[in-house]
Amino acid sequence: MIIARTLLAAALLTTGLSGAALAQSAHTHGAHQPTANEASDAHQAEMQKMIADMMPAPNDPPSTQDFKKADMAMMHAMHVAYTGNADIDFRTHMIPHHQGAIDMAKVALKHAKDPKTKAMAQKIIEDQVKEIAEMQAWLKKNGK
Repeated sequence: MIIARTLLAAALLTTGLSGAALAQSAHTHGAHQPTANEASDAHQAEMQKMIADMMPAPNDPPSTQDFKKADMAMMHAMHVAYTGNADIDFRTHMIPHHQGAIDMAKVALKHAKDPKTKAMAQKIIEDQVKEIAEMQAWLKKNGK
């Protein structure tokens, strides 16, 4: 339930832009412009569907289950408080994003068949581990 709430909050923030774009598009084409409540309800429904789609299901193929678990963990880990300092916020939000890329790459190494996919996944792991270390070092040096 905590993960679902976290995903809903993150998704609402993410889709706020799409909702605004939708409202602008509707306005420019003479269609009904959604009220704030209608937009909020639509976003909430969209987010609930997204969360449901991201939840591993017993009938999902093993790779899909593993990808969904990685997605859910990343979304949960990205729920970090903002400080108002763009340098800090960038790093504290990118670290779990990069860890999510690592976790997804590990799923690819486990399940993928194509050697190019596996090579790309391995490179992503190596690159993201290095970048996470750099961001953590910066945060430590700068008191966070």
